[in-house]
Amino acid sequence: MSVLAGLSHDLSATVELVGRSVVAIHARRRIPSSGVVWRPGVVVAASHTITRDEDISVTLASGRTAAATLAGRDPATDLAVLRLEETAVPPVERGEESDLQVGRLVLALGRPGPQLTASLGIISAVGGEWRTWQGGRIERFVRLDLAIYDGFSGGPLVEAGGRVLGLNTSGLARAMALALPASTVDRVADQLLASGRVSRGYLGLAVHPVQLPETMKRKLGLAARVGLVVVDLEAGGPAEQAGLLLGDVLTALDGREVGDPADLLAALGGERVGKSAELQLVRAGELRTVGVTVGERPARKPR
Repeated sequence: MSVLAGLSHDLSATVELVGRSVVAIHARRRIPSSGVVWRPGVVVAASHTITRDEDISVTLASGRTAAATLAGRDPATDLAVLRLEETAVPPVERGEESDLQVGRLVLALGRPGPQLTASLGIISAVGGEWRTWQGGRIERFVRLDLAIYDGFSGGPLVEAGGRVLGLNTSGLARAMALALPASTVDRVADQLLASGRVSRGYLGLAVHPVQLPETMKRKLGLAARVGLVVVDLEAGGPAEQAGLLLGDVLTALDGREVGDPADLLAALGGERVGKSAELQLVRAGELRTVGVTVGERPARKPR
């Protein structure tokens, strides 16, 4: 058997093996979306493909239909978790985080109906921890170079040996195929199974980075080069209740400099909800300190 024929045979066998754990989820109009049996009786999927919370069923690889219930969803990481009444479906075998390497040959599987789909490509970029635009924390940045077909989002990212490295999604970045690493899927799934949601703190404001003038820095004794100017306040939100105003320039939260909106997001984990925080800000050329009670970010409704 030639090398190419051997590779083709191995890839086909991998698709068949992992495909047993890939299901079609009936929870939206048009075509079904993909999901992966991550643990016995637990299916993970892309949140943006699950548009209803009730009357959900899944089609298994065998062709049988099984009932499922939504355990919870987290739009910020684009993850949803379903509890599957059928527990005999084998879960996928997980790979190691070290397997996420640039240039590694991978398969993206999906099941947008009774039949399985597969796309072959490579991991084109791997980076460190990052935040989605909604504040979701993703342990690794994983970009893929492969064709996106129906059922891509919510399907598994599979290395050539048949181990699953993460969950695919096109819902977190425009015109970009990404994968959520298994560590992120595990962490978020644990929270959704336990409480149905992922708790995050928020202040109820919108900010934009702004360069701090040298004269202001010298006058106020600031070391930071950039602050965050408040451009919007949610009516009745924690920041407004604490007395923040449009045009205030935030320079620190609990003593840590904040020069990027991501700095605020990173500091507002679920453990901060209901606790007080100290904001350092510049208002009318004067340095002030304002105490604020961190609120809980409201759940975002699926489109």
